Amino acid sequence: MIMNIEIILVKKEEKEILNNILQKYLYEFSQYIDVDLNNYGLYNYKYLNDYWIEEKKYAYFIKKDGNLIGFLMINNVPEINLEMNYSITEFFITYKYRRKGIGKYVVNYILEKFKGKWQIKYNPKNEVSKIFWNKIVNGYTKGNYKIITDSKETMFNDGTIGEVLIFET
Repeated sequence: MIMNIEIILVKKEEKEILNNILQKYLYEFSQYIDVDLNNYGLYNYKYLNDYWIEEKKYAYFIKKDGNLIGFLMINNVPEINLEMNYSITEFFITYKYRRKGIGKYVVNYILEKFKGKWQIKYNPKNEVSKIFWNKIVNGYTKGNYKIITDSKETMFNDGTIGEVLIFET
């Protein structure tokens, strides 16, 4: 069991902290998609404010031993045109804490907390992400899920077709 892991809802007044860690995530993700820095040297995440305005959008900090080590964001915007309740849209754990079971622990906690129909999209160019999500969802659902690999609805801005895991909790 993973000890001392906290999954804490991000408060509106902590939005800047989330944006700071989002910058690290977007920098890492920029190797897979076509994205540029803005004039302030930052990546734009145009949906950030939505997490405190719209319903069924949640942002969580991930902490270990009280230290901020990542975040997870959930919304109810479908990746493909199928009925769904939730999607993990962004998920990040800093390098130091990867491959220690924390990601699995956090995702399993969220899937237990938010019961329903899920869609999780990943970029197939990101092999580590592809392996992670397929392993986690396969284990959680005991193989009862689908992978959509050919929907143009999932296209990233560089033309890469995203892959979407479809399952229920």
